[in-house]
Amino acid sequence: MFHSRHTFDLRFIIALACVLFPLSHSFGAAASVTAVLDNSETIVGQPVQLQIKVSGSASAKPPGEMAVDGLDIRFTGQSQLLEGRNFQFTYSYIYNYTVMPLKAGTFKIPPQTVQAGGSSYRTPELTLHVADSSAQSPRSNRPGESIDPSKIAFVELILSKTNAYVGEMIPAIVRIGFNVRTPVESLGNGVEITGQGFTAQKMREPRQAIESIGGKSYQTFTFKTALSPARSGKIEVGPVQVNPVVRIPRTTRNPVIPRDLFDSNDPFMDNFFRDPSFAPSTPREIKLKSEAAILDVKPLPPGAPPSFGGAVGNFSMTTEVKPKSAQVGDPFTITAKISGRGNFDRVTAPSFEDEHGWHKYPPSSDFKPDDDIGISGAKTFETVLSANERKENIPAQLFTYFDPQKEQYVTLRDDPIPVRIEGGAAPTPAPVAPATQAPAAAATPAPSPKQQEILHQVTELPPAPESFTPFFARRGFWLAQLAPLLLLLGFVGWKIERARLNDREARRREQLQHEAAALQRSLRREDVSPQEYFSRASRAVQLKTALVRNVEPNAVDAEIAAAAFRADEETRRRLRELFQKSDEARYSGGHNGIRLLPPEVRSDVLELIENLRA
Repeated sequence: MFHSRHTFDLRFIIALACVLFPLSHSFGAAASVTAVLDNSETIVGQPVQLQIKVSGSASAKPPGEMAVDGLDIRFTGQSQLLEGRNFQFTYSYIYNYTVMPLKAGTFKIPPQTVQAGGSSYRTPELTLHVADSSAQSPRSNRPGESIDPSKIAFVELILSKTNAYVGEMIPAIVRIGFNVRTPVESLGNGVEITGQGFTAQKMREPRQAIESIGGKSYQTFTFKTALSPARSGKIEVGPVQVNPVVRIPRTTRNPVIPRDLFDSNDPFMDNFFRDPSFAPSTPREIKLKSEAAILDVKPLPPGAPPSFGGAVGNFSMTTEVKPKSAQVGDPFTITAKISGRGNFDRVTAPSFEDEHGWHKYPPSSDFKPDDDIGISGAKTFETVLSANERKENIPAQLFTYFDPQKEQYVTLRDDPIPVRIEGGAAPTPAPVAPATQAPAAAATPAPSPKQQEILHQVTELPPAPESFTPFFARRGFWLAQLAPLLLLLGFVGWKIERARLNDREARRREQLQHEAAALQRSLRREDVSPQEYFSRASRAVQLKTALVRNVEPNAVDAEIAAAAFRADEETRRRLRELFQKSDEARYSGGHNGIRLLPPEVRSDVLELIENLRA
């Protein structure tokens, strides 16, 4: 009873302290940036993890691509960390990278520039020692002792489908099984799906079970993941490689023990493994390898809407706004929730249909998965808008994705949300013409006709009515002038609209030409990564085609560009290859810093672009 009361009092004190001392993010202090490797030594093909931590800043921008010859460095995600000491809390951002060694040697990862709190910081230089993968592991099998892995364990890769679109998420399962007679001690360095042209979601803890397969009992480990192809064509996925450590029973001089230690039909071995005291064993590392799978990937169709940001799957959208009324200049928080199944790493905030008269702030996002691999869930965006003038509605929001089942782009649009905004300049009311009333005609008594005799001759005629109103003040005069006036106003308006359209088209072409010239200059630089280089090159082709055909650059693909410049078959093939590499960089979901492009590759791309002439 005393212990429970003491525990309750302690929890109460802690809760009270949290109320009295609220969280205080140390955003006012100077930010700090650190970078570490989880292991400074590895072998070829065995990745290590790189983490960059930014503390003490409300906003941070990670470094760009890291290019080190001999290392494949890819961004794998970010996380947030809240640390507290003496009721002073610090909010940190952690950026994770996977470093895959491609060859042996000692490599220096140079300092990287990180933007935090409006200032630039540099990480320390990191050193990674990579040994040849042929070097024997300390736990490898001793010479003269060979073990058949097929009698001990198996590994298999199962894809949910073998046909997909670029960027589509494909659930996959990796299953590893071990004969219960050879208990597994560890899975070595983990499970790795080899291959190029796709990305894989991080695998979480596996589901373990005991299964009967082929009359034998196996301890199975089932890993769930999802693959996303980054380019079109035939992609080889796998094989899956894993080097687990299992416990192999040691042989003795007892002649009763059979040669095949994995013979499940031997009753002596059944008793041998049931009693741990009679089961001497030694740890041994084995190598397992699955069969590869072939994935047939189709490119996304051309003509994507401007609001398409790369989302592939099936989604729905709901929106709400708080508050419902405010003054001009006060903020509204618009919450958009994108739910469904797909590549949520490519799901971006919806765009507003009409932002005129509004001030928009950058949106925040929060993703909550509904499964183990992060391809099903809901991503919530919060965007703050403030009105610069009186408005009646929050503008409608648009979100576009590609549905691989329907094989078409789908645009979701919510209805404008009614709000009340007060203050500011009131709209000028339309002038209302004052009501005119015709003066009541004076009742003039009709003169009594003069009585005359029937035979009297009429010699006086009644006087004709006359008007003394000036001619220019009469209604007929102005009605006669209205027709030429309307014609004159229409002609002036037509001339103004035509000049405005011509000026807008001229500005648009000038902007396209300016962007194309800047891209041409950037393609001659040597410090551009392969992914960024091919993306800029394909954009240069789109701009050049748009200027020739007078179309939107985003709607241009390899076939449209080839038709615009009447390219031959060889040029058409090179254009397809250029756009394919650009798509791979766009939908890979990460950054690859293998190395810079050779000069001959850059020269070949520049030659292709410069030779495109109508």
